[in-house]
Amino acid sequence: MTVGVLALQGDFREHVAVLRRIGAEPVEVRLPQQLAAVDRLIIPGGESTAIGRLLARFALLEPLRARAGKSLAVWGTCAGAILLAREVLDQKQGGQPTIGVMDVVVRRNAFGSQLDSFETELDAPAIGDAPLPGVFIRAPQIVSLGPAAEALSTLPDGGVVIARQGRLLATTFHPELTDDDRVHRFFLEL
Repeated sequence: MTVGVLALQGDFREHVAVLRRIGAEPVEVRLPQQLAAVDRLIIPGGESTAIGRLLARFALLEPLRARAGKSLAVWGTCAGAILLAREVLDQKQGGQPTIGVMDVVVRRNAFGSQLDSFETELDAPAIGDAPLPGVFIRAPQIVSLGPAAEALSTLPDGGVVIARQGRLLATTFHPELTDDDRVHRFFLEL
């Protein structure tokens, strides 16, 4: 198994560090030939519009669409979850390039600005018995799931924060910013 971390923008270094800590040697993906060499890919948090434009500029968007969920397991965290969604609400004028392969609808910055960032504990029985630490920074929220997707964790108000669709995983928070590596391990087992 070869795991890649999209390294165009955002907190890819943090994902690389977690993967190394749990014994994986990740590939930093910036070009199509690097993408072709991996069978798992993490799309990190960052600025979804910038990442989407860079995916298009570096000719990664179409190869990702073609392989995501099939020969390529993909996990999007925060901005990465936005990029995976089939529909994005509250987009900036003109929209943004997205991969659009996961049967979810996402609202950008659902909890407010940077000042409204928060941490909480999440129940995610499919990932582990103990609560997961959730770090939400300008976080999106999955507001609806299509029939192909399932919720793995929700907030007390019912908002979905972890969703899975076969070999696709979306988290609207940042597991890479904690010492808990269970979501990374879960992704490697998809």
